[in-house]
Amino acid sequence: MRHENIVFHRVLKHLPFDELERLVAAHGADDRERGFNTKSHLVTLLYAQLSGTTGLRAIADGLKSCSNRLYHLGVTAPSKSTFAEANRQRERGEVFGEFLGLMLKRAGRAARRALDGATYLIDATAVTLNARSADWARFSATACGAKLHVVYDPDADRPIYSAITAGNVNDITAAKAMPIVPGATYAFDLGYYDYTWWAELDQQSCRLVTRLKRNTRLERAEERSVPRDGNIVGVRIGFLPARQARNRKNPFQKPVREIEVRLDTGKHIRIVTNDLEAPAEEIAEIYKRRWAIELFFRWVKQTLQITKFLGTSQTAVRAQIAVALIAFLLLRLAQATQSAITSPLAFARLVRIHLMQRRDLANLLGPPPARHKDPNQLVLV
Repeated sequence: MRHENIVFHRVLKHLPFDELERLVAAHGADDRERGFNTKSHLVTLLYAQLSGTTGLRAIADGLKSCSNRLYHLGVTAPSKSTFAEANRQRERGEVFGEFLGLMLKRAGRAARRALDGATYLIDATAVTLNARSADWARFSATACGAKLHVVYDPDADRPIYSAITAGNVNDITAAKAMPIVPGATYAFDLGYYDYTWWAELDQQSCRLVTRLKRNTRLERAEERSVPRDGNIVGVRIGFLPARQARNRKNPFQKPVREIEVRLDTGKHIRIVTNDLEAPAEEIAEIYKRRWAIELFFRWVKQTLQITKFLGTSQTAVRAQIAVALIAFLLLRLAQATQSAITSPLAFARLVRIHLMQRRDLANLLGPPPARHKDPNQLVLV
C-alpha cells in the first residue's frame, strides 16, 4: 500500500530544516534541550497557527492525540509545562526571528526572478497585549501592545521584511533600520514622513511615493497641465521646505512632483514623488496599491494566531508573530503546488480542516482517498 503523507507534512516540506539546524547550533538553542528541541518547538507553534488551536494545553493535547502521525515529521509532542518553558527561551526566539528573515529573503529572490521591477509597500500594524506585558510593551497608562513592521511585495503577495517592536516605537524609527533595495519603488503613508529618510531612498536610486501633509507646500512650485477629465486635478513640480521642523534642516534638495488626486468619495489627496517623468496616473495607482498591505494585515490577523498569545514576555510574543509569518509563507508556497484551489483564504481553511489527514493538497476539495482492504481480512456477514 502506497504511503500517503498527512497535509501537515506536505506543508512543512517547504521549510529549509538544514538552515534551522545551522541557526540552532549558532545560538546554542538546544544546549539545555530536554526531549523537546527547537525543531519540535517550531512544528508545535506551526501546528497551532495552521490548526487555529489556542491555549498551551489545547495545543499540547491536540498534538498528543495524533502523535502516531508525527513520526515522519521527526518531532515529539510536548507537555503543557515543557511547551510553556520553551516559549520563554530567548535563544529559541532569536532562532525563529532569524529563520523568518531567511525565508523572507528566499521568497523575495524567487519572486523577483519571475517579475520585472519591484514595488514595495511599507506599513505597520498594532498588536494588542494585556497588562502582563507591561514591563516591555506599555505605551500609555492603560494600554500595552506591540507593532509588526512589514515591507510587502504586492506582486508576489508576501512580505520581504518584517520587524517586531514595542508599540511606542515610531514607524519611521523602524523604517530607518530596514534594508533598502536600490532601484525599487517604495510606497508608504504619513507615518514615514521624514525628509532625511526620503533623501536616503533617493540616493539609492529608489522611487518614493507618499502623501504630503496638509500644511506642507512646495517651494518655487511650477504648475503642469493636466487633462480636464479624470481624477488628476493638479500637477506641480517644486522643492520640499528647507526645514522639516524648526531646527531640522532638510537634506532633500532635489525637485519633487506633487500630484493632486480626486478620490471617488470626492476627497482630494496630495501625493509626492521624486519621479518627475512617469505619468501622473501611474504614480496615483502605485499609491492606491497601499491597500494591498492593509488586506495582508487583515488576512494574517483573521486567519493566523497573532491576537491571542501563548506567553507575555517579549521573547514569547516575538516568537509567535515570527512563526505566524512563517505559516503565512508556507501556505503560499504550498498553495502554489496545486491549481484546484485559487483562493488563499479557502486554501488556508481547507488546510486547517484536513491538517492531520492523509490527503494530497490538490485533493482537499475532493472525497477522502479510498482505503485499501486487506484481502486476508475476515469479513463477517
